[in-house]
Amino acid sequence: MDEYDGRQYVGIDLHRRRSVIVRMTPEGERLGPAVRIDNDPFELAQLVASWGVDPEVVLEATYGWYWAADVLVDAGANVHLAHPLGIKGFANRRVKNDEIDAADLADLLRMGRLPEAWIAPPQVRGLREQVRHRCKLVALRSGLKAQVHAVLAKQGVHVPMSDLFGVAGTKLLDELGLDAPFQARLLSLRRLIDAFTFEIDIVAKRLTAELKSHRGFQAIQAIHGVGPTLAAVFVAEIGDVTRFPGPQQLCSWAGMTPRHRESDTKVHRGRITKQGNRLVRWAATEAVQKLYGGAIGATRARLTVKRGHNIAKVAAARKLLTLVYYGLRDGHIRCLARPA
Repeated sequence: MDEYDGRQYVGIDLHRRRSVIVRMTPEGERLGPAVRIDNDPFELAQLVASWGVDPEVVLEATYGWYWAADVLVDAGANVHLAHPLGIKGFANRRVKNDEIDAADLADLLRMGRLPEAWIAPPQVRGLREQVRHRCKLVALRSGLKAQVHAVLAKQGVHVPMSDLFGVAGTKLLDELGLDAPFQARLLSLRRLIDAFTFEIDIVAKRLTAELKSHRGFQAIQAIHGVGPTLAAVFVAEIGDVTRFPGPQQLCSWAGMTPRHRESDTKVHRGRITKQGNRLVRWAATEAVQKLYGGAIGATRARLTVKRGHNIAKVAAARKLLTLVYYGLRDGHIRCLARPA
């Protein structure tokens, strides 16, 4: 069967160091034994050349899949990315190994039942890398600031201001005379915070310069609560917004739609699924945290009285994400445009 000339369906169980490859015909017949290779781009490209014309290749969206997808596309394969949530049932089988996983991926692809994820182009991946790097740096800096508060608490220092790292807080830290070990740790933490702030500012400036000509990036900043940082998160994480038929699908992809469970005559609708892009969900809720004006703020105020703070915040964030959809798609938001 190695001389098969028809279209081949190839499943790749990708790992960090090695991968397992299984090939099949459209009828599900295996083509030769499973192949194990080291994760070398040159070796993978050579294998693609032996898979015939336009092979259909599927791999899971797992750790470090970028390089494999790029090599496969450059070698002429039609690449499909399996969504991890859609194939999580693999883990419940009585027998599970890499060869079976690769064969199951190829089976799902040839039967048209593969739950696919979007393969972001290299430019979008580059934007995502910068946005996620900035978010990680901010999280690490927040941890360092929490340590500063802990050091002051151990020394019984009262912090009267709301922002310890503002002008008044910095003056307080400069004038403190703590015990030697605590003072040394405080100085070390402050130096690290300054270094992280420097890196965060560099990434933010690079992102703003790269997106300054992006129509959607400029348009969604007309939404109250959305500045350059959150706008960059929306642009990078959503990517090509036209892959969503409408704003409802975008909200579902972000995990901001209610959970739905239905069986026979019983229907249960619960809290939002949270099965989606965390950064987009965080950016949408962050934008409405202190938003009280405009249509979104009015929606939040009205629902706070009826349903409570949390439900109102999520509903306002979903409404904001709807405006983000139209801003990225059209380059402007008509309901926010000023009348002539």
